[in-house]
Amino acid sequence: MPKMVVLLLCAVCAAAQSGPSAKLPADDAVRIKEFYRLSSEIQDAVWPDWSKVAAPLILVTADAEFLTHHPAPPVEFKKVADDVYARPRQFPTNFQATFPVFGPPSVIVIGEPANTQSQSSTPWLFTAMHEHFHQLQNAQPGYFAAVDSLGLSQGDTSGMWMLNYPFPYDKAEVVQSFAELRDLLLRALAENDEAKFSKLANEYAMRRHKFFAQLSADDARYFGFQLWQEGIARYIEVKAPEAARHYVPSPEYMALADYQPFADHADAARGKTLAELKKADLAVWKRTVVYSFGAAEGFLLDRILPKWKDEYFRHMLSLDFYFEGFLLRPPGLASAPRSPRRPHS
Repeated sequence: MPKMVVLLLCAVCAAAQSGPSAKLPADDAVRIKEFYRLSSEIQDAVWPDWSKVAAPLILVTADAEFLTHHPAPPVEFKKVADDVYARPRQFPTNFQATFPVFGPPSVIVIGEPANTQSQSSTPWLFTAMHEHFHQLQNAQPGYFAAVDSLGLSQGDTSGMWMLNYPFPYDKAEVVQSFAELRDLLLRALAENDEAKFSKLANEYAMRRHKFFAQLSADDARYFGFQLWQEGIARYIEVKAPEAARHYVPSPEYMALADYQPFADHADAARGKTLAELKKADLAVWKRTVVYSFGAAEGFLLDRILPKWKDEYFRHMLSLDFYFEGFLLRPPGLASAPRSPRRPHS
């Protein structure tokens, strides 16, 4: 068949997929509606002013992509329902990311539960909340300029450097130091005696400082950025279901075949993240250690500085502000951190 004919046929098929005949699957429509209903009820309880950020979303199915809640849907998306637009599939069906696909605002791009790590509806909702938190991060004035100023992209404009940066995951002394830091963090979180907890938290801050000090300036900036961005987004995956413990889902959502009560998910989420951290091996897991590790640092900050979120966006791309502020302080961490020393930023 001539190449031009093949191209024309492909174009016709694509138009058919993205035209009025494309229909958002019923279960997916229920999940998406529930995501927006849930987020509107809990987001500001989880993070200050979260509701102020736009939350457009693209759902990736086998043949099509469905865009909703976007202020100006691109022309390649055709309206197929109220505030739902479709085009032929372009992203992998297991995709799960948030970025300015069409320029601001950033868009959640996510596959259906069965094709992602979520596997079922309730975890999928809280994965979407994780991605929605990335929208809040991206929406901060100066965020993208701050990321550029890290100087880590080495000319990569695709953003893939965030995944592929050559951090020394296999370096023996870094692996050992990370393991010791991980274990100390877990010990601190497990301590119920407040005096002992304060001592462990101070020890953790000092050990953390030493861990970052052994890295090159670029490596320290990269790891700190990952903890700030991905670690705290994982923290959101735990705090959001905890905030939704008494949330009452819609009847349509509860009728889904894979429905799981939110309280059950909330009971398991924190323990699952901490169990993951206990097994985290820097040399084997590489970048993925930042998810559970950064989330656990968020749990630690909840106990040390209950209002730590107020400073999070004032000190972009690093949690050093908090932990450097604890160095050399006597036990008793209720006060705000002093101005930090920032040797790696």
